[in-house]
Amino acid sequence: MFYGALVWDPWLIIAQIACLQCLYYLTLGLVLAFLVGTRVSQMSLFYIFDFAAICASSVTGWCVIASFLLTSFAGASYLLYLIERAKKCLDFSATLYIIHLVICTCYGGWPSSFTWWIVNIAGLALMALLGEYLCIRHELREIPISRFGRSGTCEHESLSLCTQNCHGGGPNGFMETEIP
Repeated sequence: MFYGALVWDPWLIIAQIACLQCLYYLTLGLVLAFLVGTRVSQMSLFYIFDFAAICASSVTGWCVIASFLLTSFAGASYLLYLIERAKKCLDFSATLYIIHLVICTCYGGWPSSFTWWIVNIAGLALMALLGEYLCIRHELREIPISRFGRSGTCEHESLSLCTQNCHGGGPNGFMETEIP
């Protein structure tokens, strides 16, 4: 989608970061609404940005942890469609989580919960590694080549097949003149 030329384009990078961040928070909000919204009386930004919401001592805390980890899976698929390059997945994942750390620090102070750090580092690793895996699989996909083009002429996969089949091969299907 946003894959550009080899030149460095800062506006493209900023747009990719903004889209990735927005999609991440949109997905996190939806997953939190589904998992945590059924357990609490009122949803708020507390569950997204306050480190105290991520705790392993309550069922609601475990639902918040699951929400963050499930959102990392979705983030990996966003990397596939927005970034499209395996070597950039770690950079964009780390940027997303650094921006999340800054926002969390502004919202609720420096995260002092060990659980918060474990969940976010695991989410970063999960998002980066799964995103790289998906991008590598996408990059290594075979490119389909059709045998016949629009004009009905032969478009073979290799030059030797095209030379043999399209340009007057001999009785055995080979060129009668040898190439030195």
